[in-house]
This record gives sequence, C-alpha cells and structure tokens, in this order.
Amino acid sequence: QVQLVESGGGLVQPGGSLRLSCVASGSVFSIAARGWYRQAPGKQRELVAVLSSGGGTNYADSVKGRFTISRDNAENTVYLQMNSLKPEDTAVYYCNHRNYWGTEYWGQGTQVTVSS
Repeated sequence: QVQLVESGGGLVQPGGSLRLSCVASGSVFSIAARGWYRQAPGKQRELVAVLSSGGGTNYADSVKGRFTISRDNAENTVYLQMNSLKPEDTAVYYCNHRNYWGTEYWGQGTQVTVSS
C-alpha cells in the first residue's frame, strides 16, 4: 500500500505561481510512475503531468512550458511547479502513483483556484 498526502493548493491571481507537493509513504519502492491529474467542475479527470521512475516526463499540451513535475527521492516527494497560471487551470489537483503491477494510488486532492 502507498499513502499520498498533497499540499500547496490555494487561490492565486492569473499569471501567478503555485507549487504542489505530494508526500508518499508505505511501499514506495514499488512505484513505477508518479503524476498529477486534475478535475474541474463538470469535467472528467485529466492527466496533467507524469514522471516515470527512469526520469521521463509527459505533460498535457495545455500545461507544456508552464508546469514542471519533479521529484525528491530522499523525501519521497513529487512536486508540480505551476507558473503563468490561467483561470482554466482551476481544478482539484490529485497526486497519483502507479506501481509496477499497475495498481494506482490517489491522494485526497488539493484545490487550485486561479482568479482575480
């Protein structure tokens, strides 16, 4: 089992920045990929960014060049640095980890609101 705890959400003005954090505990040695998803009201949950255990990254087209996913191995933490935020980035952001057997784990979600 893997437990995920997110933090860092909040209210920010358009053009601002936020950094989300996700701390993992439990069977972290089994994790193959770490990522962030988001779900806006009335919309399906969508992939924002993913970081593989080998260091490869993948981003949604809508966030490329603005968001960066990174990892601190020593702290079992994955980050999502979000710059140049737009109102359409408003959503609940969820941390996701997937192990080598395909099992997925989710955090509780953190609200990000971009508004003036």
